[in-house]
Amino acid sequence: MSAMDEPLTKLVGDRTAKVLADSLKLRTVGDLLHHYPRRYVERGQLTSLDDLEVDEHVTVLARIEKVTLIPFKARKGDRLEVVVTDGRGRLSLVFFNQGWRQKDLRPGAQGLFAGKVGVFNRTRQLASPDYQLIDEEAGSDTAEQFAGRLIPVYPASAQLPSWKLSLCVETALTKHLADVREPLPAELRERHELIPLAEALELVHRPRNQADRERAQDRLRWDEAFVLQTALAQRRAEEWARPAVARKGRKAGLLDAFDQRLPFTLTEGQQKVCGEIFTELATEHPMHRLLQGEVGSGKTLVALRAMLQVVDSGGQAVLLAPTEVLAQQHHRSIVEMMGDLAEGGMLGGSDLGTKVVLLTGSMGTPARRQALLDMACGDAGLAIGTHALIEDKVQFQDLGLVVVDEQHRFGVEQRDALRAKGQQPPHLLVMTATPIPRTVAMTVFGDLETSVLDQLPAGRSPISTHVVPALEKPNFLARAWERVREEVGKGHQAYVVCPRIGDEPDDPKKKRKATPDDPEDLGAASDERRPPLSVVETAEMLGKGPLAGLRVEILHGRLTPEAKDDVMRRFTAAEVDVLVATTVIEVGVNVPNSTAMVIMDADRFGVSQLHQLRGRVGRGSAAGLCLLVSDMPAGSAARSRLDAVAGTLDGFELSRIDLEQRREGDVLGQAQSGVKSSLKVLSVLDDEEIIATAREEATRLVAADPDLAAHPELRETLAALLDEDRAAFLDKG
Repeated sequence: MSAMDEPLTKLVGDRTAKVLADSLKLRTVGDLLHHYPRRYVERGQLTSLDDLEVDEHVTVLARIEKVTLIPFKARKGDRLEVVVTDGRGRLSLVFFNQGWRQKDLRPGAQGLFAGKVGVFNRTRQLASPDYQLIDEEAGSDTAEQFAGRLIPVYPASAQLPSWKLSLCVETALTKHLADVREPLPAELRERHELIPLAEALELVHRPRNQADRERAQDRLRWDEAFVLQTALAQRRAEEWARPAVARKGRKAGLLDAFDQRLPFTLTEGQQKVCGEIFTELATEHPMHRLLQGEVGSGKTLVALRAMLQVVDSGGQAVLLAPTEVLAQQHHRSIVEMMGDLAEGGMLGGSDLGTKVVLLTGSMGTPARRQALLDMACGDAGLAIGTHALIEDKVQFQDLGLVVVDEQHRFGVEQRDALRAKGQQPPHLLVMTATPIPRTVAMTVFGDLETSVLDQLPAGRSPISTHVVPALEKPNFLARAWERVREEVGKGHQAYVVCPRIGDEPDDPKKKRKATPDDPEDLGAASDERRPPLSVVETAEMLGKGPLAGLRVEILHGRLTPEAKDDVMRRFTAAEVDVLVATTVIEVGVNVPNSTAMVIMDADRFGVSQLHQLRGRVGRGSAAGLCLLVSDMPAGSAARSRLDAVAGTLDGFELSRIDLEQRREGDVLGQAQSGVKSSLKVLSVLDDEEIIATAREEATRLVAADPDLAAHPELRETLAALLDEDRAAFLDKG
C-alpha cells in the first residue's frame, strides 16, 4: 500500500479521522492532500459579507464591531450578540448562555468565524459559530502562523472548521510530501512547463503569495484534465473497436418516400444536422451524438428521418420519451406525418411502409401484447414509448438506433438498459433543448459529439422573457395580469405556473416560529421566506381578483388521469382561458394558441426547467411572452439567474450558466445533479483550452501505449479515480 492510500486514523487519530470521513468523505492521506483550499485571504483583508448564501457553511475573516449581552425575558439565561463587519456589510453572531465569551470577543478584534449561514428577523447570522481570533498581539502563535502569507480557507463542515482542517493538512504535508508520486510523463511536464506534483501540493496549501498559488493550480488543473482525458481516450479506443452495423439506408426507400410527402422544405440547419447524423450512422462504429435545439426547431423531424434511414437499412429504431403524454404526442404526430407509410403490412398501407407502435405503462393487455409481438418479430420498424420500453419483456429483432427525447429526464443507466437490447451496440442519439451540466462537460471534454439546430422554422415567433420584481415593484405584477387579460382578449390563452400544488396536509414536524427568547428555535432558525406559492391558492386569488371573469382552471399531478385529460382537452379546445399548473406542463403540452406564461416564484425553479416551461408558449404564429415573477432582490444570485434566462433563448448558453452555478457533476460518475464534482481545480468553462490540449496528449499516449504499461504511476492514479462503479459507468457513456 502506498503512503497516499494510508488511512487518516494513523495521521490524525480515530476521532478526527471519523469526522473527516463522515462529513467530507476524506479517508486517506491522498484524499486530504487533494482537498484544496476553496479560496485564500490575506492578513488584514476582510471577507465580503454581501456574498454569503443562506444554509452555506462558511468561514469568514471579519472585524468585530459590536458586542451585546441580552438576558432572556421569560426564562433564565442570556444570548450574546456579536456584530462583525467587512466595512460594507454586517453579519450577526449569536451565542446562547455563553456570556463569558465577552472576554475574547472584543470590539476591534479580527478573527476567522465559521458556521452555517441562517436568517433570523431578516438578518443573516451564524448561530454558535466556531472562531479563531488572529488580531492578537504580535507575539501570539496565531498571528505568527498567519503573518506574511495567504490564509487558506478550505471547504469545511460544521464539525470541522477550516483552520482545523488546515492543521490536518499541515501534518500530512510534513510527514508525506516526499512520498507523493508523479503521474504525468516527464516529457509532457517539460513540454508544458509544469512544476512537479509534490511542489504543487505544497504551494497550493502553503502559498507565500498569489504567484505560488497560480503555479500550483496550473499544475493541478493539468493533472485533472490529463487523467480524465486518459480515461476517456481509453474508453474511446475501446468503443471504436466495438462493431456496430452500418445503417446506410437505400435509394427509393421509406426515407425518400417520406421526404417527397413533406409539405415544406427542411431548413438549412436541419439539412446540415441530418447530414452529420446520416454520415455517422453509415459507419461500423456506434454513434454517440447529442442533438441540441430549441423547442420548435425541428429536432423530432431530424430524429424521425434518422430512424427511417435505419429502417431502410433493415433495422429498427426506438424513441424513448419521459412521459406518457409526450410519448403519445410523438406517436400521434409521427403517424400523421408518415400517413400510409406508418401502416406497413396493414390493409391500405404503403408497400414501402413499416409499423409504428406505441408502448406505455398504462396500455391495455391486448394492445401491449401486440406491440411487444410487432417489435420482437421485426414488423414494427419504429417503436415509441416511455420507461416501459426498458422492461425485460421488450425484445427487438434488430435494434439499430435509440433516440432519447428530453435527455435531462433520464439517467445514464436507463439509456444503457435500452441500448443493451441490441444484438450489437445500436447507435445513440439524445435530444434536448437544455443539456444538463454533465452533458455540457462531456461535450467540452470531447466525449459527446454535438449537432445544434439554431434555426426556427418559418412561421415561428421568438419568445420575449421579462423578470417581474414583485416585492420591489408591485405595480409590475399588476401589469403582468393586465398583459394576460390582453392576450386572452385577442383570443389567445395563458399559463400560470406555481412551484406547489397547495393541498398538502399539515406537517406536524414543522418547527414553530422562532422567538428571541427561545434559544433552541433561534439557533435552528434559517430562511424566513414564505412558503412557495401554490396552484390551488393562486387560482382562487386570480379568479376572484385580477383575472375575474376569465375561465381559470387548475392542473397538477395529483388530479386523476381522467381529470387531467379533461382539463387538457378543454384547454386545447380553447374552452379554458388560463391554466394554473405545476411543472406537469413542462414537456408534452402543445397548444399553439397559448401565447403568455407567468411563472410565480420563478427563482425556485432551475435554469433548464424555466427554459423548458417557457417553450410551451409561442408555438404558433403569434409571439410568445414569458414573465418570471420573483421576490428576490436585485443583485442576488437567484435574481441573476433569472436575468440570465430572460437574456437569452439559447439553451446551450443557459446550460453553461447552469454549469457555472451547479458545477458539472461527477464527470466520470453517476451524479448528474452537479452536487458532486470530480473536478476540484479544473473549470469546464474557463479551462477549455487546457482540456482540449490534454485530450490531444492523452489520445497520443493511449494510441502508443493502450494499457499504460510504460506509465505505472499514471495507471495507479487512474485506477484510484476509476473505482469499479465509475469504470462500469464510463463504459455506458
